[in-house]
Parts: sequence; structure tokens; C-alpha cells
Amino acid sequence: MARNTGPSCRLCRREGMKLFLKGSRCIGGKCAITRREYAPGQHGQGRKKVSNYTVQLREKQKVKRLYGVLEKQFKHYFRIAERAKGVTGVMLLQLLERRLDNCIYRMNLANSRSEARQVVQHGHVYVNERRVDVPSYTVRAGEMISIKTSPPMMKHLNDTFEELKDRAIPKWIGIDAQHLKAKIITLPTREDVGFPIQEQLIVELYSK
Repeated sequence: MARNTGPSCRLCRREGMKLFLKGSRCIGGKCAITRREYAPGQHGQGRKKVSNYTVQLREKQKVKRLYGVLEKQFKHYFRIAERAKGVTGVMLLQLLERRLDNCIYRMNLANSRSEARQVVQHGHVYVNERRVDVPSYTVRAGEMISIKTSPPMMKHLNDTFEELKDRAIPKWIGIDAQHLKAKIITLPTREDVGFPIQEQLIVELYSK
């Protein structure tokens, strides 16, 4: 499956804010955006006129990069959200939150969404006792997520969970910390996203 393999720090600098693409490693003075608060590239420090289209495009790019989704798949999510009952922007964010790799990240079993993606792709994750190695799998309310892997990997996941114990787990995920299992209690709401996103700008962009 296609993914962005370029430098993560360039993406944060381009959007002008920390997207925490490396998880807790983005905290501290070593983060590139802390040292260079301007866009990457030769003309990164130049003054540019910002149009409405630019604002909308940057919001879309920010959300794409936050969840690790490329353009074709992101547009597919938008079309699904557009046909669903409810507010299109909110439904879009809900679909992104329901990705299996995002659930592993929200369960605090990975430092970042890219790391969570690897956990899924390597076959360590089971949904309702069936192995799922597709990061884009969309979870549903009532499904159980569990980890079945080798002792060394299980120790690594336990260590990660302990390291991230101060990071809040959203209420829509019921976590069993002892066995590293979780139940999707309900579908995520707009408040569960926990990141500054103006989803209406994305809707306006795609509605043109």
C-alpha cells in the first residue's frame, strides 16, 4: 500500500505546526519546526499571498498527513462521508478515526500512527479473533481488537503502553490494559479528534 516515505519534519514545517508524526519524539527542542519556523525549500522564508484556496488546500494537506493517507484514498473517504447521513466534515473525520492503524495509536500501543501502521501490517493485530493486516480497515462499534504476537514484540508493546500512560485514551475505546485488548464501545465523535482541524474548509475545497 502506498505511503509517504519522505522526511516527516518537512511535512510539519510545511503546515506550520507540529503534527506529531514521530509521536513523543516531536516533543522538545530538537524538533525541526522549533528550530526553523518556516516552510522548507529555497523559497520557504519568502512572503506569499494567501488566498482562500490556499487556506483550504493547506487544511486538507494537514489532515492527510496527520492520518498518513495519500490523496486518492483521502478523496475516497470524502466521497463516502458525502453520501453518509450527517455533517460531511464530521463524517470524514470519523472515518479517519475508525482506521485500524489509528485505533492502535489511540490504544497507546504505538508512538505514532506510522508505527501503528507497521504493527498492523506485520500481522500482530486481530479484530474479533481474526487477523487483520490492512491498516485502512474500518472498525465498527462492538468489535474487539486484540494483539497476538511473540513474547519479545508483546514486551515492546507493553513498554510502549507504559511509556505513553499519560496520553489519554478516547472514551469510544474501552481498553483492557492488562491484556492489551480493546472494545470499540461506540463510534468516535467530533470532540474525540483532539486536534485543531477546520473540516469545513476541506468540504469547501472538494465542493468546488
